[in-house]
Amino acid sequence: MSEHANAAVLRGPALEGLDQYDSVTDIFHSAVARFKDKPAFSCMGKTLTFAELDRLSADFAAWLQHSTDLVPGDRIAIQLPNVLQFPVAVFGALRAGLVVVNTNPLYTEREMANQFKDANAKAIVILANMASKLEKVLDKTEIKHVLVTQLADLHDVPKRWLINAVVKHVKKMVPAYSLPGAIGFSAALKKGASLNHTDVKRRPDDLAALQYTGGTTGMPKGAMLTHRNLVANMLQARQAIGSHLTDGEELVIAPLPVYHIYTFTVNCLFLMETGNHSLLITNPRDMDAFVKELKGLPFTAFIGLNTLFNALCNRDDFKQLDFSKLKLTISGGMALTKASAQRWEETTGCPIAEGYGLTETSPIVSFNPNDAIQLGTIGKPVAGTAVKVVDTDGNEVALGEPGELCVQGPQVMKGYWQREDETHHSIDANGWFYTGDIAVLQEDGYIRIVDRKKDMILVSGFNVYPNEVEDVVAAHPDVLESAAVGVPDEDAGEAIKLFVVSKNAQLDAKTLRQWCKKELTGYKVPKIIEFRDELPKTNVGKVLRRQLRDEEPSNT
Repeated sequence: MSEHANAAVLRGPALEGLDQYDSVTDIFHSAVARFKDKPAFSCMGKTLTFAELDRLSADFAAWLQHSTDLVPGDRIAIQLPNVLQFPVAVFGALRAGLVVVNTNPLYTEREMANQFKDANAKAIVILANMASKLEKVLDKTEIKHVLVTQLADLHDVPKRWLINAVVKHVKKMVPAYSLPGAIGFSAALKKGASLNHTDVKRRPDDLAALQYTGGTTGMPKGAMLTHRNLVANMLQARQAIGSHLTDGEELVIAPLPVYHIYTFTVNCLFLMETGNHSLLITNPRDMDAFVKELKGLPFTAFIGLNTLFNALCNRDDFKQLDFSKLKLTISGGMALTKASAQRWEETTGCPIAEGYGLTETSPIVSFNPNDAIQLGTIGKPVAGTAVKVVDTDGNEVALGEPGELCVQGPQVMKGYWQREDETHHSIDANGWFYTGDIAVLQEDGYIRIVDRKKDMILVSGFNVYPNEVEDVVAAHPDVLESAAVGVPDEDAGEAIKLFVVSKNAQLDAKTLRQWCKKELTGYKVPKIIEFRDELPKTNVGKVLRRQLRDEEPSNT
């Protein structure tokens, strides 16, 4: 905290060790050397040690270097759920000097095409379940190298055959596709094992990842995260969280998607750096299988968010698990309610420590000390980080007063990919990133979020921007105009409510929702649709979303 009670800037402690590493791969090699025989990642009953992760990622790097024309700095999309192939692909790509483009495996063809084109991706690693979508958009992208993997490709025979056969032939989760020239991920690893690779030396300011986030225009933007950004956030996480963990000894549950910046940094990077063991949950929506997988495991930490904590605490089978080893639960991605936190602690005996971050900050900005949790706050700034709040004119406001939260630190992104204007609007000349979230800095050094970006909707921890939803709805021939807003929702934190002015009285909510499902990922599809004769507007014709959002709930 600042020395002066009335100061408008809060600062975390000094950040230690940042100059020791130039890149994420430097930290990777350090971790492998220290923890080679320790388990690194497990999924569906299969575990990879650090030594095995080192070998397999080297095999992938060798394949990339010898069997493609990719050069350091090229972008490779990785469109995978929580499977063992994810860390292998990520670290292999980074060792070959490539830039990782994390891609949501639930994306529609339109969303995939937009992201791949924007990133100028030259290669992709994709789960076979989504390959039919790629087939439809591949010619709209610059992707030349396609690697397809099945769910259990890194499992041992016969389990690999069994799981893959069930997924494809029994559950019929792999639509037919034709991708001439595509290679199996396993085949690439096998070929790479016979080749030598050379780890590409990367500088701190070189890009490591393009992490996409929604934009105020509705089009996702790629946050340029450098090796320095990610290394800094790993070390910041270590100082904020690591004191509660023992290097190389923890079993951490990872149910949230690893392509999301929250889990990508915490589980895939920070826990790798500390030599700890992440259990990847492939489909946390299958709650029966999820809880069954936890049964009997001596897990010591749990990474989640509000909706997941709520859902688990409503289950009798979850309440019967052994929580005697659980010592750390982390919440992020969306606001943690006091009711959820209290229920979790009553159920597990472990309090929840809430943190805060953004894609643009790699993501961690602040965190609640596990031994001094203050519910209702997002904790204190992590090491090397300064935060302030400003008024609408950009002037710093005093502690205790609300204003826009601004962040300065080594984890702040380099900028938005190919969007210089938006970068300049978001990061000032002194390196302050303007979050758009409204916060209060407390005199005790904690931060409290009181509001956030006016139009953004946060559904189960995922950003949804109204313009994207409205653009899809506007394409329906019977829609005159629409407006999407967020409304409180017990399960997801917020739900999307769509107000529609229709040209056809026969148009109904079910039809419109089906239309949206063709173009939007599930969490972006409106949950509530209300038809209106007109929408409230400003005198220049801009729809007043805030007025719609603040209305009393309709009975229709």
